[in-house]
Order: sequence, then C-alpha cells, then structure tokens
Amino acid sequence: MQTLAVSAYKSPKKNELFLYIPQDTELENLPKELLVMFGQPEHVIDFELTETRKMPRADAAEVMKALTTKGYFIQMPPSEIEKLSDMPPPPERLDNIF
Repeated sequence: MQTLAVSAYKSPKKNELFLYIPQDTELENLPKELLVMFGQPEHVIDFELTETRKMPRADAAEVMKALTTKGYFIQMPPSEIEKLSDMPPPPERLDNIF
C-alpha cells in the first residue's frame, strides 16, 4: 500500500479551507496565484496518507492523485446546505424548552 507524507495547512482568509501538500514540498514552489487566493498558509498537521485513510471531507484516493499530479490539493469549505444537513434534528416537542 502506497503511503505519502503530507502536510496540511489552513487558510487565514476562509474558514475550513485547507491545503494539502507533500511534506517535502516548499510553499514557495506552489503557484503564486494559489497562494494569493489561499493567503499565508498556517500549518495544522503532518500525517501519513494512504488511499484507505478516512478524511473529514475529502476522498483519500483523490487527494493522493492530486498530490502526485498537481503537487497540492485544496479542500473547500462545506456549503451552507452541507452544514445544515450535519445539524441534529429539532426536538419532537418544543413546549419543554423554557
């Protein structure tokens, strides 16, 4: 099974926007347009990525493919609809909340 050492960064410009790059990649070598859009990357974590690893909102196999072909992967924030679907359902009765 192929593993890849990955670094994850968060964007200071947009909540829940993440950048994944191979650990041996220098940020200066990424496309300038990407860094302008993303902002100054803030390091979050280093980890070993495999195709079967569970990731929050991305498919590990897709991330690995992007890392080996483009050299980076951008994980976009969830849409407002996705955020709403993650919320627990309302209580059956509302007469007991006060």
